[in-house]
Amino acid sequence: MVKGKQKELRLSTVLIYSLLLNTGSSFMWPLTTVYMHNYLHESLTTAGIVLFAMSMFMIIGNYLGGYLFDHWSPYKTAIISVLITMASIVTLIFFHGWPIFGIMLLLYGLGNGSSMTLLNSYASMITSKSTRYVFNSLYVGLNLGVVVGTALVGFLMKYGISVVFIVATGFYIVLLLMTIFEFNIKLHRPVPTAVKRSEDDDVVQQKKNRGLKLIWLICIMVFCIYMSYTLWESVMSVHMTQLGISFENYSFLWTINGLLIVFIQPIINKIGSRFKMSRQIAFGVIIFGLSFFMLIFAKQYAVFVIIMVILTFGEMNGLPGIPAWIDTLADSRQKGKFQGLFNIFMSLGRAVGPLFGGLMVEFFNYPALFIVSGGLILLALFCVMSEARKLSRTQKD
Repeated sequence: MVKGKQKELRLSTVLIYSLLLNTGSSFMWPLTTVYMHNYLHESLTTAGIVLFAMSMFMIIGNYLGGYLFDHWSPYKTAIISVLITMASIVTLIFFHGWPIFGIMLLLYGLGNGSSMTLLNSYASMITSKSTRYVFNSLYVGLNLGVVVGTALVGFLMKYGISVVFIVATGFYIVLLLMTIFEFNIKLHRPVPTAVKRSEDDDVVQQKKNRGLKLIWLICIMVFCIYMSYTLWESVMSVHMTQLGISFENYSFLWTINGLLIVFIQPIINKIGSRFKMSRQIAFGVIIFGLSFFMLIFAKQYAVFVIIMVILTFGEMNGLPGIPAWIDTLADSRQKGKFQGLFNIFMSLGRAVGPLFGGLMVEFFNYPALFIVSGGLILLALFCVMSEARKLSRTQKD
């Protein structure tokens, strides 16, 4: 039965749901390579293929979640998505050999990808708070989930792989209950009305086309950002250990990243609210992109710590506002579609990043990788801001 009064998710629900969803997700990413190589005795190449395939299924889930949000029942889709993810995790408690482990990860990616897009889509319908504030809360929940998830999986792995999946199942049971009791709301969906053609129709269509082009350029920028960001999760660990820096010290960089976001992000949000959203995003992405050029000269651990702090500062300013910006540009009847598009390009960037990094290092070197990565981010940002200026001029005319 649909609730009579509630027409949007509570912000606390968005934050907690994001935290739980990303805590559960963070169990799987660091676990997969280690478990497949050290316990199942599969090659690193096989582990890489499985991670890539899981990313592809996440992309399919991103698309399906957005499409069904717009064209079917968001509530039923949200429940089914969590059930698919939970089914894969429960199966892995009892059957975690090869190849069932790899097969269940594909199912996991499908359900989780859909859930992430649905959460973004539901969040985009919240009107009691500003869009920027809502998506910043989502981002805090995401990063807090990453910190909790990666810390927990390292601790729980000592007690066996089944224990890891039992705890992960607990998170998804809570998610399922939250979905059942919190997501059954009456979303406001504007109904298209027939209007007579006027002289301004061409101008309106031109603005829509520019807005759509800007969304696609933003998504390409998102792809470049996350393709480069995943280098920190893949080839950077190898690069730093080759420089004589311990893996433990490398891992601590992610603790710094997560804690900075959890504690400093709210301050950034308050300061950033005084500025135009697109300008804050551009400022953050510039800093984020420039940090990769700094890696060319990094040899000591202290320098890597400084670069991670700079990168995180850019991330906090630039990345949380991107889905909110897309939401302001999207048609009110296609919220799910464009939040799905954002998640697709983010997932695609994460999938391509490790392969891109490995090929660049194999055929060139680390400095070339850092230059190309930073350059692609800045080039994409330039294209985005150029189109944003054109759209702004069109809207003023």
